[in-house]
Amino acid sequence: MTLMKQFLGAAATLALCSGAALADPALIYDLGGKFDKSFNEAAFNGAQRWVNETGGSYKELEMQSEAQREQALRRLAESGANPIVMTGFAFGDVLNSVAPDYPDTKFAIIDMVVDQPNVRSVVFTEEQGSYLVGIMAATASKTGTVGFIGGMDIPLIRKFACGYVQGVKAANPEAKVIQNMTGTTPAAWNDPVKGAELTKAQISQGADVVYAAAGGTGIGVLQAAADEGILSIGVDSNQNHLHPGKVLTSMVKRVDNSVYEAFVAGAELETGVVVMDLAKEGVGYALDEHNAELVTDEMKAAADAASAKIQSGEIAVHDYMSDNTCPVE
Repeated sequence: MTLMKQFLGAAATLALCSGAALADPALIYDLGGKFDKSFNEAAFNGAQRWVNETGGSYKELEMQSEAQREQALRRLAESGANPIVMTGFAFGDVLNSVAPDYPDTKFAIIDMVVDQPNVRSVVFTEEQGSYLVGIMAATASKTGTVGFIGGMDIPLIRKFACGYVQGVKAANPEAKVIQNMTGTTPAAWNDPVKGAELTKAQISQGADVVYAAAGGTGIGVLQAAADEGILSIGVDSNQNHLHPGKVLTSMVKRVDNSVYEAFVAGAELETGVVVMDLAKEGVGYALDEHNAELVTDEMKAAADAASAKIQSGEIAVHDYMSDNTCPVE
């Protein structure tokens, strides 16, 4: 499939074929696909919200390989798309090279800081949201052993894990946290079979709550947990509905809001670093009709109290990205 065919919508194709400088925004999804039910899908939902509210149109591209990143960015910039939003840290180096060549185009990158005058860098305090679901996992666990399954073994995912462990230990200092990463290449984001295997291995070691921060791989984690009769915790998007009554909660990361806000701003997008934390409702935990019976009053009170203390500064959740270490394991 060519890049040209991957841009969806007649307006997008027309703009690219004719070279017309239409000021439509654009969204590039990272590997794992638009409908990964997690990170990329959250970005899609934000773009769709903008469409529903404005009636506007946008260009979009699903990455098929690493080699497409630079070509995709340049094609979109040359088509007149503005702003161009991309999901994922892996766009960082390419964007740092491409952005200076298109000074009149605004770019937004999620999960990476790129120091260019026409770039908005959106980062999240995943450790804070993970701390909250860690508290909930420890409170829900009957065995005193919980699990974490990450996607690609990178500092960003270690950041999720470290925050989670801190929350678990805050609720139960004696708790055990089993941690596994799916792999060391981008394929780790889209391997639900491996996710299921890791989940079953953790269950065999006593885990009765497993938190997945693994993109599409997490779908296999949640499925295996439901099949084996233990609880899971979703990530990025609200995944509670995937297995009602089986997903304890989801650590929501409001990528949708970041995409929506960029599209609303359009060519007037303010650049610089934007930190989406608990105070800005950039992260949190999901409570709805699908998990209401699983989340006890005690659990909710503990998570909400911790949230308030994190926002006030009374609790400082260590950020793994600051020094690539975690104070608790």
